Amino acid sequence: MAAVFLLLSAESGAMADPIFAGPRLSPRDLALMNRVTWGADEADAATIARLGASRWLDRQLHPAAGDHLPPAIQARIDAMAERHAPLVDRFVAAQAQQRALKDIGDPDAKAAARKAYDQILNEAAREAAERSVLRDLYSPDQLREQMTWFWFNHFNVHQSKANIRLLIGDYEDRALRPHALGRFRDLLAATLRHPAMLRYLDNAENAVGHVNENYAREIMELHTLGVGGGYSQADVQELARILTGVGIDGNPEDPRLPPTLRGQLVRDGLFEFNPRRHDYGDKVFLGHAIRGRGLAEVDEALDILSRQPATARHVSRDLALFLIGDDPPPALVERMSRVFLASDGDIARVLATLFRSPEFDASLGTRFKDPVHYVMSTVRLSCEDRPIDDVSPVVGLIGRLGEGLYGHETPDGYSLRSASWNGPGQMEGRFEVARRLAGAALPACADLRQAVEAEGLAPPPSAATGRALAQALSPADWNTLFLSSPDFMRR
Repeated sequence: MAAVFLLLSAESGAMADPIFAGPRLSPRDLALMNRVTWGADEADAATIARLGASRWLDRQLHPAAGDHLPPAIQARIDAMAERHAPLVDRFVAAQAQQRALKDIGDPDAKAAARKAYDQILNEAAREAAERSVLRDLYSPDQLREQMTWFWFNHFNVHQSKANIRLLIGDYEDRALRPHALGRFRDLLAATLRHPAMLRYLDNAENAVGHVNENYAREIMELHTLGVGGGYSQADVQELARILTGVGIDGNPEDPRLPPTLRGQLVRDGLFEFNPRRHDYGDKVFLGHAIRGRGLAEVDEALDILSRQPATARHVSRDLALFLIGDDPPPALVERMSRVFLASDGDIARVLATLFRSPEFDASLGTRFKDPVHYVMSTVRLSCEDRPIDDVSPVVGLIGRLGEGLYGHETPDGYSLRSASWNGPGQMEGRFEVARRLAGAALPACADLRQAVEAEGLAPPPSAATGRALAQALSPADWNTLFLSSPDFMRR
């Protein structure tokens, strides 16, 4: 592996003698594809060549509704759904299993029942990860899939808390993906109404007389206004009061309520607004007087939050951090913020402002890949349109590098900064992943050299990378060196 470490220490600015056939696309279009997708592949390169980069980007920003996956991939996803009852029924059944554990006296029987319960939750999380990886690898709507990951990270929940493993796939598929390029207000509301979020940040326990401020605080600090966004502890307390009664209920029967409150009850799947648990007092939130009147208070608070200049700046900056790099240019963030406010939080229009900026063009090819981008781009480059039979190696390698799907414990999500992923320990792990990916981890996939040289899906190597690749003694050697190069670790 000495050649691998040579790659990290050598100069990479000059270009080697041309040993590659060269990309079909212009260098700019190839770099654009690498940034907008999870990584270059032959299908997207062909589409860009046919449509032109501008029309292709418009399609990425405005995909048609629904999945557009290859039939074999769609069949695998459909088969998962066909195996299961509706989420509400599975949730109720799992709760019953959990409650039954308390009544089992025999230790061995209790351990077996606990294992069976955990297997149900683990299988739901495993299938959610499989669906996510299949879409990331094979969907033509690559920007929507990248943004689904981004919004999951922004509105993070952790799968290991309570029974969230059972809910995680529905959260990703129904709360996040449909709104990933839509209006921020709709996305915010969809996360608020989902049981995964309500369970994770404890709002299911938030009730008049027993106020829980966790969710109210994170909505402002992480999801909307951001740290220093102009809210106070009093605003946290008032928003927590507004959110009382917003929770989860899987019982088929409505809760018992006095006649005066029955018309206020709202149930939608597992979501419930229980008026008996709500604080009907008037509130003052971010300077706005909000009359106590039930769930309508929540909608009013979301309107206020989603239209704040601080929210526009916070969200725009995070988008620029994800898609451009560390310390995004303030002038670009300001332009994005203005579009956010003028368009009522139209995410696609905000992203169009970013993609068509000179700052974006200047950043192409410089963004260090985080672990998910690193692994996904490797598989897309090498496997192309050949579906892999088992995605568990992909899921495992992402976890090995510290960015496991649904695995961040705290609400702030994984770091978007390069410094979190380019330290010595991370690089050592990445070399090991490169070795495994270059060998037998994905046996159905092609040699990388074919995709790079013959199909032109990577730019010509730097001088240092070219010299290291020339030392390769086998295809696996070449693959390992290429995947370990600074060239491949940028997008």
